[in-house]
Amino acid sequence: MADRTATIERNTLETRIRVSINLDGRGERQLEIGVPFLEHMLDQVARHGLIDLCIQAAGDLEIDAHHTVEDVGITLGQALAQALGDKTGIRRYGQAYVPLDEALSRVVVDLSGRPGLEYNVDFPRARIGRFDVDLLREFFQGLVNHSAITLHIDNLRGRNAHHVAETVFKAFARALRMACEPDPRLAGITPSTKGVL
Repeated sequence: MADRTATIERNTLETRIRVSINLDGRGERQLEIGVPFLEHMLDQVARHGLIDLCIQAAGDLEIDAHHTVEDVGITLGQALAQALGDKTGIRRYGQAYVPLDEALSRVVVDLSGRPGLEYNVDFPRARIGRFDVDLLREFFQGLVNHSAITLHIDNLRGRNAHHVAETVFKAFARALRMACEPDPRLAGITPSTKGVL
């Protein structure tokens, strides 16, 4: 299988983002985003997805974290799409349930080539520390739109907002890892009746 890495830079008047990704990594990470809670969540993605992830971001945090969080999602989505290449020989689908104490979330992913997000997460409070939980949907929407994947995220239960968020990101990491894995029975084959994803 070809080298599944990518580096994307995205610069706007609001943010400057650089993302490097290795889908066949060991979970190594370097996260300098300026939004500590998002860094904590993306640390989970690297560790549990066994994805090497380097993200450097500079955004207009003096306004709020919205542009930075959304644009990190967009740029990570672009990097994921590039690293996946033509998707020949991958499993394509992945799913994971992850608990953390009282919280339980399920994430299902299809590396379909079609962007779609179903996001069903009701947080018990609006902020985790200073982080606005509404921004997590914006992160995933940006990622989905620019990676062209279908993503279903369901929090099934949870009373602690931090636990809820962490189960979502850990489940996303494990579902993505499963979907990206090479399937030895599909060597040289694209897992689609269309012949292309």
